[in-house]
Amino acid sequence: MSRLNVLLLAVLMASCLYLVRVSYESRRLFTEVDRAQARQRQLETEFGRLQTERQAQATPSRVEATAREKLGMRTATPAITQYVGVMAAQPASAAAVPR
Repeated sequence: MSRLNVLLLAVLMASCLYLVRVSYESRRLFTEVDRAQARQRQLETEFGRLQTERQAQATPSRVEATAREKLGMRTATPAITQYVGVMAAQPASAAAVPR
C-alpha cells in the first residue's frame, strides 16, 4: 500500500504544479488581452482624430490658400490665359523640303 500512496502523492503534486502553471498562464493571457484591447481603443481614437484632421486640411479654401502661399499659384483669368490652336498636319514630303 505504501507504493500506491507514494504514487498517488506524486500524481497529486504533479496535478498541483500543473494547476499553478495553468492559472499563471491564464492570468498572463488575460493581461495581454486587456492590454491589446486598450491599445485597440487608443488606435481607434487616434484614427478618428486623424480622419477629422485630414478632412479639415482638405477643404477647398485650405487647398486654395496652400496653392497660393506655398506654390505661388493664382486663379486663371482671361488676361493671363493663352489659347493654343491645333495646327493642320503637313504631308511629310512638304515638311522635308526647305523653302
